[in-house]
Amino acid sequence: MSGYCKLHIIIFEIERNLGITAIARIINLILHGGNMKSYIEMSVAQLKEEREVVERRISEYKSMNLSLDMTRGKPSSEQLSISNCLFDNLETKTNFKASDGFDCRNYGVPLGIPEVRNLFAEILNTSSSKIFVGNSSSLNMMFDTLMRSLVFGQHDSDKPWIQINNRKWLCPVPGYDRHFRITEDLGFEMINISMNSDGPDIDQIEKLVSEDESILGIWCIPCYSNPDGIVYSNEVCERLASMKTKAKDFRIFWDNAYVVHHLYGDKDKQGSIPDILSLCEKYGNASRVFEFASTSKVTFAGAGLACMAANEENFEFSKKIMDAQTICSNKVNQLAHAVMLPDLDAVEVQMQKHAEILRPKFELSLDILSRELDETNVVNWHKPLGGYFISVFVYPNTADRVVKMCKDIGVAFTPAGATYPYGKDPSDSNIRIAPSFPVVDDIEKAVTVFALCAKLAAIDKILEERA
Repeated sequence: MSGYCKLHIIIFEIERNLGITAIARIINLILHGGNMKSYIEMSVAQLKEEREVVERRISEYKSMNLSLDMTRGKPSSEQLSISNCLFDNLETKTNFKASDGFDCRNYGVPLGIPEVRNLFAEILNTSSSKIFVGNSSSLNMMFDTLMRSLVFGQHDSDKPWIQINNRKWLCPVPGYDRHFRITEDLGFEMINISMNSDGPDIDQIEKLVSEDESILGIWCIPCYSNPDGIVYSNEVCERLASMKTKAKDFRIFWDNAYVVHHLYGDKDKQGSIPDILSLCEKYGNASRVFEFASTSKVTFAGAGLACMAANEENFEFSKKIMDAQTICSNKVNQLAHAVMLPDLDAVEVQMQKHAEILRPKFELSLDILSRELDETNVVNWHKPLGGYFISVFVYPNTADRVVKMCKDIGVAFTPAGATYPYGKDPSDSNIRIAPSFPVVDDIEKAVTVFALCAKLAAIDKILEERA
């Protein structure tokens, strides 16, 4: 066995038995002259030696009989418990009456009670007159909005969208699998749009929408995008609002799911995006956007509130159709939220509590990724400052294998390809990590397993390419 391989086994033993990862890394750097070779720079012999070390470490995790779930960005039980007071003494506090005296136990008020419309308006930096409050699922509201478009078109459409042959939708990638499921199931051809560090590739978007009238919309998660955690720049937002589109009824579905989900309290580090409704109005495209948000990860994930925000024309056109669909949403739940979260300041206090639980999980995950993978130079990721995910790009054409290897060891991740339309990642490289639900000890194991599998898959692919 070479000195290189012996060194890594010694390092592994230090990590496993003493847990002193910092010392292990220092030893590694010292014995490599402070500059360990990346996997691409290694010789075949060195790669094989590295593979032996990685396999030995993986075998240790296999023996633990793990059963860990990192698949979806669910709040943990500890986070949900923050809101256990939501319905406490609601009758005593309110007599079930909204601020305007309406009895929330009864039918009526389809747009939502005033105090909740005001709250969402504060969160989204818009006017309460533009807010329609629904039940817990903003995804449900997005689906319904697209369905209405298919059946009725928009107020500025020439015909219902169902009559448009080869209708298309733009999908920034990697993106949210449930967005893609909606447009796939409703018969849209989905077009991948590359994500940059400041948002979706706006040059690509402008070119496509200016040339093709069958492109009817785009998915956008502007603040801490799912899964990359990217915040759209002001320039990208301005150009989305002002761009020329061949389809006069082109729509942006602005899913502002993580607008208050900051991991850090420093205002300079928080995601900040302009009010897209005002921007579109400024450039003469007031009807271009539907905005969505919810309290699903603010209070109870399964019993929160959702909202849709739109300009007057979109609002009135949608309201007329929704009047036939429903009499009202759950106003008792709206009232409970209004009492617990009367304004944006109260929401920010609530979100600081969430951040205190989430931040150590994200920082641990990122620390493990950095410790294990930085020096390989074949895996990269964006460090999010908010939201619920970490997006990792492993070595090309290995993501599917990495996920399967992790599953065999007992750690479940979102399927490779899920962050792309039709479940097809052209480079087979993106994997979404969701660190919110597991406890910290489980994250330590799960992310280390992930990193080791990413290493092994990369080594094998590089050796295959060289052969």
